[in-house]
Amino acid sequence: MRRASLFLFVLLFILASCGGGKKSKQNQTDGSEQTITKPVQETDETKELMAYLEKNGDYVRSQNFPSMMDASEVHEKMDANIYIIDLRSSESYEKGHIKGAHRVQFTELGNYFKNTIKPSDYERVVLVCYAGQISGYATSLLRLMGYNNVYSMRWGMSSWNKDFAEYSWLDVVSDEYADLLDTITYNRNNAGKLPEIHTGKTTGQEIAQARFDKIFEEGTPEVLISAEEVFEEPEKYYIINYDRRDRYESGHIPGAIRYRPNVTLGYVQEMETIPTDKEVVVYCNTGQNSAFVTAYLRLLGYNAKSLMYGANAFMHEKMEKEKKSLSWVPFSKSDIEKYDYVTD
Repeated sequence: MRRASLFLFVLLFILASCGGGKKSKQNQTDGSEQTITKPVQETDETKELMAYLEKNGDYVRSQNFPSMMDASEVHEKMDANIYIIDLRSSESYEKGHIKGAHRVQFTELGNYFKNTIKPSDYERVVLVCYAGQISGYATSLLRLMGYNNVYSMRWGMSSWNKDFAEYSWLDVVSDEYADLLDTITYNRNNAGKLPEIHTGKTTGQEIAQARFDKIFEEGTPEVLISAEEVFEEPEKYYIINYDRRDRYESGHIPGAIRYRPNVTLGYVQEMETIPTDKEVVVYCNTGQNSAFVTAYLRLLGYNAKSLMYGANAFMHEKMEKEKKSLSWVPFSKSDIEKYDYVTD
């Protein structure tokens, strides 16, 4: 009797459990199948972009960084298969430019390379500007985009003829802040986070293209900063000395922190020491190398600027005196050629 009662109890329990389960499912879904949605994993766009740039040639860690040509080399190749782009204003271009040079606004460069010319048809595409900084900035971006035959003309049009240098390099070299230089070695920040960029894209290639489009659209008003602004309030900025140790130790902008060329860019741990909540100023000897660096940093979302004319803008005489011992690169009249130019 007890066995029969126990068997009946178990049977009723099983039937109730099965029926209850079906009823519960119907109540939850109103007769339809329930869809389980997996949580969407957010993409770290900055790291995706860095990985893509590394895969696409790793330009910032290559021996070709930065990519520059002297005016003499450009002059020698004028009859060869090169294409010269002048980034200066239309007024400056009309007053004088290299024969055959095509004037293109910086904001149009990305489209120009995609839709107007076929860069691979030329041995080299050379960008020129006033002093070599904007052309360096643009060259860095285009190289990062995969255009491996683009170069910036060193010193800009100032090295082509003295008529251009008088309103640029010859007019700006200074020793005004040499007595304010610092010799203290400053340590980098502890590693934090990379900047956050939000293009809404997922693949490295899509993110890169969106960032390039934005950088070209922004133009160059916020790319450069003067020595006067930096020395007036150096603590306001995170100042990067992008140079050799011996030069750094001989005197640098107060508070500047040295980052080693070719051992900083492209490395996540190194890049994470650069703050994302402060304006970053990069400087070197001439402002031309720092312009290349600034392009990379701005592409990744840093609020970075290149110091106009580099150390030449605040310690030119010191650079001249220490040229042999520290291999400084001070601009001088010997850097100016006497090449012809046209005005049509």
